[in-house]
Amino acid sequence: MKNMDILDRKPGGPDNAGVTELRKKIVEHCKSFKTSWVNLGQALYPAWKDKLYYGWGFEKFEHYAREELGLKKETALKLLKVYFFTEQTEPSYLKEEFVQENEAAHVPGCDEINVLRLARSKKELTKDDYQQLKKAVFKDGKDASLLRKDLTALMRERKEVDPDEERQERNDAAIRKLASAIKIFSRDMETLKMAPADLLEEARKLLDRLEKEVE
Repeated sequence: MKNMDILDRKPGGPDNAGVTELRKKIVEHCKSFKTSWVNLGQALYPAWKDKLYYGWGFEKFEHYAREELGLKKETALKLLKVYFFTEQTEPSYLKEEFVQENEAAHVPGCDEINVLRLARSKKELTKDDYQQLKKAVFKDGKDASLLRKDLTALMRERKEVDPDEERQERNDAAIRKLASAIKIFSRDMETLKMAPADLLEEARKLLDRLEKEVE
């Protein structure tokens, strides 16, 4: 069976102007929903940059965000970072024409652009890698979760593995595992009084040496 656009189905009779208008409204509301963060980020930026929240009775920006806006510190800061990034690197997104000229499915939201922002800060990635992710965000309309997977995969591909560094990491992991086991043993033996004091002292000395090895 061929795929059918559910919006092209006409239950109860032919399409009419009301249904067509509703479809257009849904598309526009979807675009507005995806880009609503822009206005908030734009307004928040001077409040944060110029510390306007002081004059509003708040000692810290996160207090203002939480108490007046109901936003977590992390959420408010992400909005600021993504807005600043978009303004500096992708200003066309902030123009009304961008939303009007693109399909709703291809208009990225805050989370999608945030992945692109994070990718830009990764020194391991090439310009082509960034352009690939940018296309996925602005042209293909990829979801943030899929974009994060793409970014992780690119990072793995670009990371140069140093054999000596990799060997050292394995050794450090083994030492940390042994140190953890000794720590648990010492604590249990001391609590249960099942080991002589000199043995516990030796265990503590060995633990100190192991921990210094991985500092």
